[in-house]
Amino acid sequence: MDGVVNVIKPPGMTSHDVIGFLRRALNTKKIGHGGTLDPDAAGVLPVFAGAATRLLSYAMEGRKQYIAEFTLGEQRDTGDDSGTVVKTMPVPELTVAQLQEVFQGFLGQQLQMPPMYSAVKINGQKLYQLARKGVEVERQARPIEIYTLKLLDFNRTKFTVAVECSKGTYIRVLGEDIATALGTCGTMSFLLRTQVGSYLLNEAHTLQEIAANPQDCCAEPISAVSHLPQLALTANQAARITNGVRTTVNGTADGQYALLGPENEFLGIGKCVECKVQAEKIFQHYTLDDK
Repeated sequence: MDGVVNVIKPPGMTSHDVIGFLRRALNTKKIGHGGTLDPDAAGVLPVFAGAATRLLSYAMEGRKQYIAEFTLGEQRDTGDDSGTVVKTMPVPELTVAQLQEVFQGFLGQQLQMPPMYSAVKINGQKLYQLARKGVEVERQARPIEIYTLKLLDFNRTKFTVAVECSKGTYIRVLGEDIATALGTCGTMSFLLRTQVGSYLLNEAHTLQEIAANPQDCCAEPISAVSHLPQLALTANQAARITNGVRTTVNGTADGQYALLGPENEFLGIGKCVECKVQAEKIFQHYTLDDK
């Protein structure tokens, strides 16, 4: 099977567990997911099978959306309520207006420190493996962007937000930083991912649905790059570009494109500079033989 399955990851499973389940259900060894979800979190986990795994990097570039709840007054070592409490602080009397004012300071481009309990690798080891041994290492802050941050619910010690953000954003860390800005500490008590790029929660499938009918749950590989404009090629152009020849396609604006063949088949990804298109990632080669 070559395609993408939009999975609803249930809480209690790791993203790796999901891959193991689907490797058996789809009967394939070539499989990967588009962005790790914490074990206690739920929601959208795009899984790529077969040749579609070559498009993983493009799908992971897309924006992500979450609904998250944070509990104020305590901080845990894992950043979520699965961990051990490491700090407690009083929670000041807060208003909705104060929360929204603080939110404004977290919008836009910024640097964020990845947490120790994360899959980031340093010297070949995942941080969470070191954290479980009680080892903390120096990390470098990474660039992220928060596009929207909307308050959904608030009581004295809990607030729920909808977040739209770039890849690489740790929602646990965002919540901890917001709590600090509010004059207290906090931890994430719920996380639901509602979107990864073009993959939406209301279009996702449970593992049971996928196991029962894999073909009906599998989207075409081109869905991974639906955020790109499409460029229709003639037979000659398709043959040249998919075989590595930089080719003039008049009237094409500079940028990255999903390349389509004469019969609307998805050929891969190309980049145009000054009306000349060159392949970046070829999904299938086009030949003029017998056409």
